[in-house]
Amino acid sequence: MMHGRVHAGQTVDGFLIGELIHQGGMSTLRAVTRPDIDVPVLMKVPKILEGMDSAAIVSFEMEQMILPRVSGVHVPKFFAAGDFAVQPYIVMEHVPGKTLLHKLDDLPLPYEEVAAIGTKVATAIHDLHRQHVIHFDVKPSNILFRATGEAVLIDFGLSRHEQLPDLMAEEFRIPYGTGPYLAPEQILGVRKDPRSDLFALGVLLYFFSTGTRPFGDPKSKRQLHKRLWRDPVPPRKLRPDYPLWLQEIGLRCLEIDPARRHPSAGQLAFDLSHPGQVKLTVRSERLKRDPWTVAIRRRFNPHTEELVVKSAATATHVSTAPIVAIALDLSEGSEALAEALRETVQRGLERLPDARFAILNVLKQHRIALDQKLDQDGQNKHLMRLVELRHWAQKLDVTAHRISFHVLESPDPAAAIIDYAETNAVDQIVLGARTNSMLRTILGSVSAEVAAKAPCTVTVVRPRRRVSGADESSKV
Repeated sequence: MMHGRVHAGQTVDGFLIGELIHQGGMSTLRAVTRPDIDVPVLMKVPKILEGMDSAAIVSFEMEQMILPRVSGVHVPKFFAAGDFAVQPYIVMEHVPGKTLLHKLDDLPLPYEEVAAIGTKVATAIHDLHRQHVIHFDVKPSNILFRATGEAVLIDFGLSRHEQLPDLMAEEFRIPYGTGPYLAPEQILGVRKDPRSDLFALGVLLYFFSTGTRPFGDPKSKRQLHKRLWRDPVPPRKLRPDYPLWLQEIGLRCLEIDPARRHPSAGQLAFDLSHPGQVKLTVRSERLKRDPWTVAIRRRFNPHTEELVVKSAATATHVSTAPIVAIALDLSEGSEALAEALRETVQRGLERLPDARFAILNVLKQHRIALDQKLDQDGQNKHLMRLVELRHWAQKLDVTAHRISFHVLESPDPAAAIIDYAETNAVDQIVLGARTNSMLRTILGSVSAEVAAKAPCTVTVVRPRRRVSGADESSKV
């Protein structure tokens, strides 16, 4: 019979129970060991007490179902689980370090630090979404960091796996989560939209950069529902030096309608790590909340909840909002190749309306000799490359917020492109390959090396060529 209590020195399914690491309201964490496991692990055991909320039991079941199905550096590794009929538990990797709760005494944090934290957390969320899981409880106490720097998300009791039964939704009709971080659609009971996690991260960004929670700490349903019609005080009202780009990102995360937030956590991470590329809108300069007349109209609009639910029910999956890097060759004689790439990108724009495109060029550096910053005409090489990239993109039918431009400086173009893709969670690289080149034959091609080593899908485009009097393009 399940009892939900273990003690030091006890052995459960071969695990020797050790010291108490943490005691929460719903569960305990203890260090455990087993002869065949050579890394530090923890056993999480639910507190099965008289009168305990049944949601706590269901959420533990959810975590037992989900944790074995996720992997990677952004989640603790799963080792074992115990049956509720005997002794329920989860044994997982012990990721050392403190959660973000320890930062609360230091708020507000420097803007650069907030952006760095947000980038890492958004990257972790994006990795989770790629594995068909929505966390639904992103908050400081559920985020910690590995010694190597990656953010780790913990506590999947409120999460949903798209390919598993959603027990929380099936058995309960009230929203579960942490009040200050709940997205509007969660308050309405919608558990389908991955962008709910982006809203929670937006709350964290606002809180960590201003020292104030955007929606306070609501304790009642009425206070929670206020989030459906009342916008937060713009950060620049609280801190006059607040960066425009950070307010643009943060307030976009906190939009009531999920469709107005970033299409994916990957694109949010991209913006946070490239503040100079963030496209500013009226959000960025706001100093006041919406007038009460607007708020009241929104409050009593009978279609507000319907619109939020409809938007959430048709949530864009991360696969339709990829980050695509276009590696463009600007050297002389590459005009045909550049045109072939432009045609490929335009097709992608039409097929993936939420994709984000990063246009790259590598300014090759010498490995030993010092490089000149100016060209023979006295113009800055880096700046001129940016101008050329923008000129190339002028013919594309794309809105400004979906495209950015980057000049990488490296002695190894292939390595620079691969590193960019790894750092920015790029989903696809598109680059060109010349059909005939002596240097390509002797030294090997950049496209071949990128295709062989890149951590994502690679599309290699070749320029159109004349075959039997007709144009023909080639794509690998």
